[in-house]
Amino acid sequence: MFAYLVRRLLYALPILIGVNLITFALFFVVNTPDDMARLQLGVKRVTPEAIAEWKAARGYDQPLFFNPEARGLGTVTETIFFSKSVRLFVGDFGRAEDGRDITREMLNRMGPSLAIALPTFVLGLLVTVSLALMLAFFRATALDLWGVVLCVAMMSVSGLFYIIGGQYLFAKVFRLVPISGYGVGLDAWRFLVLPVLIGVVAGIGASTRWYRTIFLEEVGKDYVRTARAKGLSETWVFFRHVLKNALIPILTGVVVVIPSLFMGSLLTESFFGIPGLGSYTIDAIQAQDFAVVRAMVFVGSVLYILGLILTDISYTLVDPRIRFA
Repeated sequence: MFAYLVRRLLYALPILIGVNLITFALFFVVNTPDDMARLQLGVKRVTPEAIAEWKAARGYDQPLFFNPEARGLGTVTETIFFSKSVRLFVGDFGRAEDGRDITREMLNRMGPSLAIALPTFVLGLLVTVSLALMLAFFRATALDLWGVVLCVAMMSVSGLFYIIGGQYLFAKVFRLVPISGYGVGLDAWRFLVLPVLIGVVAGIGASTRWYRTIFLEEVGKDYVRTARAKGLSETWVFFRHVLKNALIPILTGVVVVIPSLFMGSLLTESFFGIPGLGSYTIDAIQAQDFAVVRAMVFVGSVLYILGLILTDISYTLVDPRIRFA
């Protein structure tokens, strides 16, 4: 298993390097530092002196890949590519436009993001798997038919509808929870109830329909017919055999999502005023804070690759017949 992990990490390294190169090209080749300076300064006619000062303050006045004026390793290290791209691999994300350390800001905002993402993930998984198992158990009945219709209707509605509708109904009309904001300590639960509830409801349609398809595929296999031929009850067949074997494809979509929980939800955090990583990314895009955007893209790539590795490992925990190759 250790050799497999090492091999997968080595496979993932070129992918991460490729993503980093593409991101660097988009930020510094397609969109040059001069363009970034004009966008950040926010005026149409910017003097060359103002652009040069803005670039020098952020280290954008260096050459892109090679510095002929430096000596030794400085020809490579004293470049924009090394300081703004290579240093991301050691966790040095630099500073934002407001002077704050990006790494510290990400660590501080990770807690609020997890406070929303983890309950939404766990409750959503329990609810959708239970509903999908129920629809598959009562397949070809009126309950199954109208359940699928409701799932298709729910997954066809934009997530913004659930957010705005939930804020209007529960926060403005009934005044059960705050409409936005975030508390400290145990007081934070009042601000998290509505975002978590909306996150669970918004994911019911697509997830339930997908899990139902997985369960129905397992029901039609030979081992299920054999279990029924032995006289086992339908309930025992579903919970002892179908559910266990259906966990393998379910884990494919579940485990890969776990690392992305740290990134937060862009829409939810923005609309509810949660100071998490999602709102941090949205604020950086609106403020044209290129350093923060680059850091979030890099972290998102790392977490996604880790999610794929965790998915492969989780297969063996569900089905011991699967071996690492």
